[in-house]
Amino acid sequence: MQLARFLLIPLAMLGTSPALAAMVAKPITWTLGGTQFTSMLVYDNATRARRPGLVMVPNWTGVNDIAIAKAKRIAGHDYVILLTDMYGEKIRPRNTAEAQAAVKPLYADRGLMRARIRKAFEELRAQAAQAPIDSTRLAAIGFCFGGAAVLDLARSGADAKAVISFHGDLSTDNPALAKNIKARVLAINGADDTSTMPGVPKFTEEMRQDPADWQFVEIGHAAHCFTETEATAKTGNCRYDAKAAAQSYRMMRNWLRESFGEAEQR
Repeated sequence: MQLARFLLIPLAMLGTSPALAAMVAKPITWTLGGTQFTSMLVYDNATRARRPGLVMVPNWTGVNDIAIAKAKRIAGHDYVILLTDMYGEKIRPRNTAEAQAAVKPLYADRGLMRARIRKAFEELRAQAAQAPIDSTRLAAIGFCFGGAAVLDLARSGADAKAVISFHGDLSTDNPALAKNIKARVLAINGADDTSTMPGVPKFTEEMRQDPADWQFVEIGHAAHCFTETEATAKTGNCRYDAKAAAQSYRMMRNWLRESFGEAEQR
């Protein structure tokens, strides 16, 4: 009984229906710089109603079954999500060492990271011809490494309505790029996150150049990985926190509604 209740937590906190029978995850491929990428388009096909499209970049383990399940929970009947492959289809990290190796080239070359996430955003827009995406309501969300990627999407000047980073790396190779931002930026980090919080002063100074709306939220007592249900450790910096996750998802949904010109829900 306790296990069953635990499995329902992510669905309840996201405010989506537990009936996911209509959810689909379709592979979407593209090529950039000679590398082929395979991402997943995730949405509820029980309705043809057009809805906002979100680029979603998972944590550094990339596109895998856990990330697909998370994308389904977030998408529900509200969004179409492009779960984005940032590494290339031949790179699927199986452990921490492989994940560290996968992200290293992108952190070393932020121009490459920006090019790849911009391409993903273009592919999301292109999918409006086949999927129920409202191309006037496009945004991006990212987790851990994915948070860094979507912040770089904003810095690239992409015309996303909103960008939301969860426990993401806040660093940049060029603070002046903040002047290019068009999206409303929301960054949500845990107050006890020893890996990202040291970067907050530089991030907030950078974002003061941002002509769009932006907000940095610090969740008390939360560490890194607070939305990652698989981060089951009780100690250390990478820990799932159901309360912090629920708070951050509510903030995400309200930020998206505001960005899309919709009424806020509490």
